[in-house]
Amino acid sequence: MEKHMPSSPTMTSNRKRWHAMIALACLSLVPLYSCISGPTSNHHPPVHATATIARCQSLLQPAGPPPDFHDRTESDRFVPGTKPTLIKNARIWTGLHNGSQVVDGDILIDKGIIKGVGHYSALELEAYNSLEVVDVHGAWVTSGIIDIHSHLGDGPSPELEGAVDDNSLKGTAQPWLRSLDGLNTHDDSYELSIAGGVTTALVLPGSANAIGGQAFPIKLRHTEERSPSSMLLEPPFTINSSFPDPSLPTRWRHMKHACGENPSRVYGHTRMDTTWAFRQAYNTAFQLKKKQDDYCAKALSSEWHGLGEFPEDLQWEALVDVVRGRVKVNVHCYEAVDLDDMVRLTNEFQFPIAAFHHAHETYLVPELLKKAYGGAPAVALFATNGRYKREAWRQSEFAPKIHASNGITVLMKSDHPVLNSRYLLYEAQQAHYFGLPDNLALASVTSNSAEIMGMGHRIGYVRKGWDADLVIWDSHPLALGATPAQVFIDGIAQLESPYVAKKPEAFQSAPKVPNFDKEAKEAVKYDGLPHSLQRRSLQDWWRAVQRVMDIADRTGVVIAREGRVVCSGLHADCFSPGVLGAEDPLVIDLEGGSISPSLVSFGAPLGLEEIAAESSTRDGVVLDPLQKAVPAIIGGDSAIIRAVDGLQYSTRDALLAYRSGVTAAITAPSAYLFYSGIGTYFSTGAENKLQTGAILKEVTGLHLAVRHFGVPSVSTQIAALRRLLLRPDDGASGQWFKKVVQGVIPLVVEAHSADVIATLVLLKKEVEIEKRTSIKLTITGATEAHILAEELGEAGVGVVVSPSRPFPTLWEDRRILPGPPLTEHTGISKLLAHNVTVGIGILENWSARNTRLDVAWASLEADGKISKEEAIGLASVNLEKLLGAESKSHETDLVATRGGDILELEAKVVSVLSPARGLVDIF
Repeated sequence: MEKHMPSSPTMTSNRKRWHAMIALACLSLVPLYSCISGPTSNHHPPVHATATIARCQSLLQPAGPPPDFHDRTESDRFVPGTKPTLIKNARIWTGLHNGSQVVDGDILIDKGIIKGVGHYSALELEAYNSLEVVDVHGAWVTSGIIDIHSHLGDGPSPELEGAVDDNSLKGTAQPWLRSLDGLNTHDDSYELSIAGGVTTALVLPGSANAIGGQAFPIKLRHTEERSPSSMLLEPPFTINSSFPDPSLPTRWRHMKHACGENPSRVYGHTRMDTTWAFRQAYNTAFQLKKKQDDYCAKALSSEWHGLGEFPEDLQWEALVDVVRGRVKVNVHCYEAVDLDDMVRLTNEFQFPIAAFHHAHETYLVPELLKKAYGGAPAVALFATNGRYKREAWRQSEFAPKIHASNGITVLMKSDHPVLNSRYLLYEAQQAHYFGLPDNLALASVTSNSAEIMGMGHRIGYVRKGWDADLVIWDSHPLALGATPAQVFIDGIAQLESPYVAKKPEAFQSAPKVPNFDKEAKEAVKYDGLPHSLQRRSLQDWWRAVQRVMDIADRTGVVIAREGRVVCSGLHADCFSPGVLGAEDPLVIDLEGGSISPSLVSFGAPLGLEEIAAESSTRDGVVLDPLQKAVPAIIGGDSAIIRAVDGLQYSTRDALLAYRSGVTAAITAPSAYLFYSGIGTYFSTGAENKLQTGAILKEVTGLHLAVRHFGVPSVSTQIAALRRLLLRPDDGASGQWFKKVVQGVIPLVVEAHSADVIATLVLLKKEVEIEKRTSIKLTITGATEAHILAEELGEAGVGVVVSPSRPFPTLWEDRRILPGPPLTEHTGISKLLAHNVTVGIGILENWSARNTRLDVAWASLEADGKISKEEAIGLASVNLEKLLGAESKSHETDLVATRGGDILELEAKVVSVLSPARGLVDIF
């Protein structure tokens, strides 16, 4: 075992000192137990008296490391044979001084721990044999990234039915369950997350249950033992026994709770039922604790007569530890109503909460959090992921900033695989962009996460005596796309021959982010639904007034009238009477920003739903003739559905996308399986379908999917598609498939597996030979398309990669091309290198707003292989071409950004110029 070193004389001596401290502590806790023997009893002590007294005294031990923990010279996770390493010439973010300390120097690591931070002479290093020296030439170094909320291993990737172990459905409250018991070592995510700098994760049970069970921190590196237990970081000693060994120090334990929609949905409960389940469980634990305390009070007073055995219950012992304050409780909880329930629960049963997770409404109720027993819990947040269910409706990107201003500890988390934990640092980058100070943004995934996890004594900092978990970055950690050049876990380098892209010099400093004070105040003022997102046209105020975008130093300007550019060039030229006449223009200073083509979103049902989990807010799902007969009233099995008929305008995700430079979206009818329908192209900024410019192109491409659904089989889906193309019906679907064969509209097929994509390429050739036409085929999803890059280029097949940064979600996605630092190429860059027309897409509505950052990231990962113009094309003209949204009459919207161009993290979108709608929107 790598985790447990044999006891040494020193450890035995330390243990004696520890017990002496317990005895002294006991004298100060007279209200709970008496450490002084009571009246002399005529009854002889039972044979278990010594063990019982030790057990009773151990109940007084606080959780945490022993006082002499930092006297260690070797980590309990040290792997013999690991060479010492000196990281030279580093810019070190230590995590100290509230995350504000940065020092230039060297880091010496040996035996799994950091031996020192500073500068070392050759003489000082002579004691370290076989020292490996890594000169990082001024690169940033931080502690390893820590994920406070993960399901790594318990929900492994790719997802397979034989290994889904994150939720039990056997009861609402089950504190006896342990995520360790389902921790799968065969998860493709371990390597990928390490490639993102993640070194430690808290593996939580899922959120189906009010009390889902016990959680465990793990280190992500491979171990020689290859067991789940060997991955654990400071596990409680109870994992190898039913009850604790009183001779050992008490380590922190962890537990998962969940309130709100999830338990209600799974068990058909109301919130009242769930809260009662909590109270019932805690009452059981509280009563058991009282029995133990009463028992120990008598045992420690030598009142042995009739005392019997120590009261114990294996099912409830972990929850008893919660009410003793020795468990870090992490609670999945969104809304004020649920947060209030939990705060009252903590005060009723007197236990602290470590963190509220997801916590979408916590920024609205900071004073409520402060009323929790033991003080305000931390909040573990997504940066921009929200609105996917009712309790996430009021999610705000400004929540981290608001919490920090209220003194609440902010953590960013992945909920892996909900978000790919490889990009956990990206959550911190976004939080920083929206106003969280840079020191707290980095701390949110390092030192603060370590402290809330109860592991701040050994991880989360770069300081002497802490675990040698370090990341060398290719740029400032808060710069967009920051990627590890090397990762150390327990002093062991994790990346074999990493590919390091060269980043611009500007990326070596923290981004200068916009000021969002006004927006943050509005988020709170309007209860999470700020009025600034509501559509309003400035054209309605001044129809004839020009809108001016004044670029840096007033040397370049753009003048727009009713959404159209009427002049661009030097200030003197455009501000001439010949252009302005007698009008006095409104001037907007872009402060070095730019005006760029707007972006387009595709892949999510943007415009077809408001809240994914609420059917009353969605267009719904089409009927699939491969599953059951379609009603005759809509044309039977030959019916085809048009997305334009189900469009909803002014949805919050569409408006957020619009305000982020995504002014249009292509969407297809929502489908579960093979059959989808006809896509449409619409404005994300329009108020309704009847407004001028609201529908940019009513009909785009014909969409369907060929995937490994199980039923129908892939071969059945291909057979159906072959017949629809070669022998189309006489009904509506037949007419549209004829247009596909004639090359009038593209056939857009979601396919992820390289094998399915290859079959579709062959089917395209088959149809083209028989029909003597050329088909426009676009593959979406396309996780494994890079394997066929050359063949796709030769066949003229376009690809929309969704998502733009791949993940092995399912078996058909497993052969990803991950990009730096694991591979030089990404799927996108490899496809482009073979002349494939490529676009990028998204999976969920909330992420549409981040399209500009997805584009920028794709460009950065390509390491100069993609120009800025080509990058913007990935989410604009390429998507229009691939999805049938091109139009000779359509005039492209323009987006004005302040403080940088549209692909820079520092930039803020301040205006949209829309010639199609005849207006300029100013934000």
